[in-house]
Amino acid sequence: MARTKEFDRDEALKRAMFVFWEKGYEATSTDDLLRAMGIGRQSMYDTFGDKRRIYLEALRYYQSEMGAELFENLRTAASPLAALGKVLLSIADQSPSEMARGCLSVNATAELAPSDPEVASMVKSASMLCEAAFERIVQEAKRKGEIRPSADERAAGRFLLSTIRGMRISAKAGSSPEALRDIARVALDGLKAP
Repeated sequence: MARTKEFDRDEALKRAMFVFWEKGYEATSTDDLLRAMGIGRQSMYDTFGDKRRIYLEALRYYQSEMGAELFENLRTAASPLAALGKVLLSIADQSPSEMARGCLSVNATAELAPSDPEVASMVKSASMLCEAAFERIVQEAKRKGEIRPSADERAAGRFLLSTIRGMRISAKAGSSPEALRDIARVALDGLKAP
């Protein structure tokens, strides 16, 4: 008779995600994962597979959760331009520990995407979704006269994603909230209608 799992799989995955997010893939050991997940080695292998499989699943979970949060922020703001401001400024409003942790997708881009095609594909797919979301917001902002009519929506979507990535890296490197707010302000000012 098969033994039933005595742990919450989703909670264990979320805990693994935080370990990878804090330490990175290479610096995370199997023992780190086991301690954080609160499960035994055999349960880990039976349920999740090896360290790489756990990482890929944790990255997918992170992208899903953060994507949903981003889209909710974009959807619920008072105006399209306010939505963009809310997303950009949210980085400056993070706690010092959140800033130091950075973004798991950005971390994955720097650490693994150059050498791991599966991670590169996941990062690329998530990036395309974010760019498309920003492009739609810019289109709506142009329609409402908040953004200059000459703004190229696709280029602006790419610019906004790159700006967020840069802000995440800057935050992780220790930039002050004031410096991050300056970056957000300049990015928004560059798009605003005259």
